[in-house]
Amino acid sequence: MIKLTNIKLLIVIFTLSSMIFSHPLYADDVTDSIDEALDAYKEGEYTDAVDSLNYASQLIQQKKSENLTMFLPEPLEGWTSKKSKSSAAGASMFGGGITATRQYIKGKNNITIEIVADSPVIQSMMMMFSNPMYATSDGGKLEKIKRQKAIVKFDPDANRGDIKIVVANRFLVTVKGNRTTVEDLKAYAKAIDYKKMAVMQ
Repeated sequence: MIKLTNIKLLIVIFTLSSMIFSHPLYADDVTDSIDEALDAYKEGEYTDAVDSLNYASQLIQQKKSENLTMFLPEPLEGWTSKKSKSSAAGASMFGGGITATRQYIKGKNNITIEIVADSPVIQSMMMMFSNPMYATSDGGKLEKIKRQKAIVKFDPDANRGDIKIVVANRFLVTVKGNRTTVEDLKAYAKAIDYKKMAVMQ
């Protein structure tokens, strides 16, 4: 007997397949995996169908994580940066999600921007933003950066801290740095295009 979750996945096969056959899409690993899932389903090989569909879903998550890197800004004047990285985790790993990161360097200053999407961790962060007591319990301050609610934590003695911003209830942006200043952290937080991020599909 097929589990309910598998039935839902198989429904996606037909939905995506109808899109494929109604549009002249370029064949790739994603569409190939969906075709394999559909063939396996028609032959009654339900386990193989689910495996193929899960693989297609993982590939789509990877493509989404790669698209997420476009929101990582170029290094500000006087800074250099390392290559952007992206990753996608399945639901079995910490609830899943996609991540894009980029590191910025200026002398001994080090700042990293991380963008997370489609992750359960965002829900817990939203609770912090909705309750100022949680947001400020460990030294954070609620502020607005480019009209986005932000939690800013910075230790001037250690010259390190971070800024967390939840965008459109879907994305968690973290700007963290060592041997830096709160002004540098805010400058990088302001360099991100939150309007475009909010409408990303």
